[in-house]
Amino acid sequence: MKILIFSDSHGNVANMEDAVRLESPDRIFHLGDLVRDAEELAAKFPHIPLTYVPGNCDGRRPDLPEERVFTLDGVKILMTHGHIHHVKTTPALAVRSAREAGAKLLCFGHTHEALCQFENGLWILNPGSVGSFREASYGVAVLEEGGAVCYLSHV
Repeated sequence: MKILIFSDSHGNVANMEDAVRLESPDRIFHLGDLVRDAEELAAKFPHIPLTYVPGNCDGRRPDLPEERVFTLDGVKILMTHGHIHHVKTTPALAVRSAREAGAKLLCFGHTHEALCQFENGLWILNPGSVGSFREASYGVAVLEEGGAVCYLSHV
C-alpha cells in the first residue's frame, strides 16, 4: 500500500493534486493546517481514502481527534499535526507517544521542515509543507508485509 502524506497545505490544494497525480497513491494522510484543504482534496479524488487530523491553524475541532492511532497492512501508525507534542522544540514527545502506542510509523507536521528517518524500529516522518510555493514537499510511506519504507519528495 502506498500512502501519500501531506501537512501544512495552507490553502495550496493544487500542489497536493499534482502530487496525487504523480504518485498514484492507495491512500492519503493529511496532517493538518488546513483541514478544509484535505476535505477539498478528498472531493477531487473520492476513490482514494483520505485520513486527516486538524492542526493548530484549524481552530478548535471537537469533531476531529488531534491524533489517530491505527493499523494498516500490519503497520501501527500514529498521525498528528504535532503542535500538541511541541514538535517545534523537539520531536521527542511525539516519538515517545508513538513508541508507547507501539507504532512503527510516526507522521507529524507543524514545523514545515521535512524529516524522514528510521530510528530503532520506528519511521519518523514529517513531510514538511506541501503548501510552500518555494520548496513544497510531501512524504510517501510504502507498507508491505507488516513493514514500511518511507521517503520524501517535492512537488
